[in-house]
Amino acid sequence: MVEADKINYILKMASSKEEVEISRLMSFLQEWDNGTKAVRHRMLNDFINTNKGKTGPELELQFAQGASLFLTRLTAWLRLTYMVGTCLTEQLQAIGVFLSATSGHRYLIEVLEVGGLLTFLEILKLKQLREDNKQESLKLLQIIANAGRKYKELICESYGVRNVAECLANAKLEKTQEQAQILLELLAQGNPKYQLQVYKGLIALLPCTSPKVQKLALQTLMTLQPVVKIVHPCIVEPLLNILKTVHYEVQYEGIEFIKMLLNYNVRKALLEGLVACLNPSTDDIKDRPKILDDQWRLEQTKAQEISQLMSQINEPTTTLTESLPLFVQQTGAAKVIGLLIQESAEIAEELLQLRVVHHLMIAMGNLNHADSQRQASLTLEHLVRTFPVVEENVRKAIGETLFELYMTDPERFYLKIDSVQAAVLVGNKVNIPGIEDVPE
Repeated sequence: MVEADKINYILKMASSKEEVEISRLMSFLQEWDNGTKAVRHRMLNDFINTNKGKTGPELELQFAQGASLFLTRLTAWLRLTYMVGTCLTEQLQAIGVFLSATSGHRYLIEVLEVGGLLTFLEILKLKQLREDNKQESLKLLQIIANAGRKYKELICESYGVRNVAECLANAKLEKTQEQAQILLELLAQGNPKYQLQVYKGLIALLPCTSPKVQKLALQTLMTLQPVVKIVHPCIVEPLLNILKTVHYEVQYEGIEFIKMLLNYNVRKALLEGLVACLNPSTDDIKDRPKILDDQWRLEQTKAQEISQLMSQINEPTTTLTESLPLFVQQTGAAKVIGLLIQESAEIAEELLQLRVVHHLMIAMGNLNHADSQRQASLTLEHLVRTFPVVEENVRKAIGETLFELYMTDPERFYLKIDSVQAAVLVGNKVNIPGIEDVPE
């Protein structure tokens, strides 16, 4: 009899405890339903601080097995207010508490069922929203993508790749850019149906005016290349255009990617493109718009300031012209070719077939850009010292005196030549024997 009384007492106490918890939940929900913006803002912060890092079962215990009742209210308020940004960061962080909860997969399903995914993607597109809002939205999308392949496909089917890529391109803060880059990489990995779509989206980012975005896009492309395996031909032109940048960290990533792609089907197109960059077309220079965009305007202004300062101390300086990007690209191409021929005799021979010697000598005669002259001179030196036939043809083309002057100090050769000697270099007709004459 005593034991039965104890059991009844325990059941009664348990029932009383549940009633208290349910009553507390109902009070919480009622306060939310009737609360002003300020009240809800406080409640959101309290919820985030109290429950961040909790598991699904712990959240259910906190809300008397009714956590989904609060999540439903969160997603409903989000859909009503996200366009104006009311407490948006806090709303997204609160939803993130649910989505990131271990053993809380049901919360993910609930959010998706009420259109949460489309809302998160829409937030990325709205220009009026702050970037911290977009950062939180990107984090939620990362959680969804990490839930498995079918969720990655769902994001991609909802035009997620385009939205995320545009967010990355337009973002001003590095943190936003990095979060977008992480998400794009996630969407490509373990998602064979849409990995090529992500790959093309990253290629589309290469012409972006932000050097940080270009760098992130290149790094992600290099990570994904072994996964994607094939190379889309459309990558060649934007990748070669990366060599026009004055940001060395971006050019470095571009060069590394070019070296990687030489093992794929675009090898010939890349080598031909690099050689062509050594001899910019005068039509390209003439027809090119004076200002491509705000980024180039800023870079040109900085270069002009440097040029003026250098001229004041009587140092040699390159005259800034409208053709600066093409000359920077010319320098980059000479640099890449120099690296390639040092690493591979096979590639060096392929480049000889493309008349690289002829084009390097043209770059050496570019009195408008000293960096091009110097880089081309160093690259040609390696070919001269490696291939006797190159030495023979270069010596014949420019004459014994000029050749000896060049070989004495290739790195500073550009400082020692005059306009007549530069014209000799530019007008060279070098064509290594055994190679069919290619029209210029």
